[in-house]
Amino acid sequence: MINKTVKSAEEAIKDLHDGMTIALGGFGLCGIPENCIAALVKKGVKNLTCISNNAGVDDFGLGLLLQGKQIKKMISSYVGENAEFERQMLSGELIVDLIPQGTLATRLMAAGYGMPAIFTPAGVGTEVAEGKEVRRFKYNGVEKDYLMEYAFEPDFAIVKAWKGDAAGNLVFRLTARNFSPLVAMSGKITVAEVEQMVEPGELQADQIHVPGIYVHRIFQGQKYEKRIEQRTVRKKM
Repeated sequence: MINKTVKSAEEAIKDLHDGMTIALGGFGLCGIPENCIAALVKKGVKNLTCISNNAGVDDFGLGLLLQGKQIKKMISSYVGENAEFERQMLSGELIVDLIPQGTLATRLMAAGYGMPAIFTPAGVGTEVAEGKEVRRFKYNGVEKDYLMEYAFEPDFAIVKAWKGDAAGNLVFRLTARNFSPLVAMSGKITVAEVEQMVEPGELQADQIHVPGIYVHRIFQGQKYEKRIEQRTVRKKM
């Protein structure tokens, strides 16, 4: 067994440089790789292209990288919780590629499966399709147009898991699973931070969400905040 453990987030991203493309797991603030994001802020890398469902909030998650002007381009499907993101986009400081959520997921999956492109009906006839190839297919007896989308090619994929072992096998907990398995499959180098590092063989094989073959570096994370993005409470009766 190859031991893929590293000591810290700083060591895990030591060769992540300016101008790279990074895919990050998470949905809102749920299941985001907090330690690695903090390490990227500290490292001060610039001109990043980030592939993530969303861009965090103003003072947490990817919002911290936006505050430091470290992100050049965001590829996302939902970005409505970050005022700094909005300011940078409207001022032209940030390039934004908004794509359908299912397309985001499938382009990550295609990268992991070694498929160069996918065809999807999402976005046909809209601004999303501008400059892209459209083909007509007959499927389930119905002919319709499909848009060709290329697989993502992130230099790094960074995820947070609930449990992991030295071989890189990962288990996610409940909603924190979200996009992370697809993100983990997509990277040329995949980094995983975990809440609990367990011994090899302790994870039941049929409960593993991402097999270690996809993961290159893994470490025990520290001090997770687990913030709630939006809190709604009932009024007192």
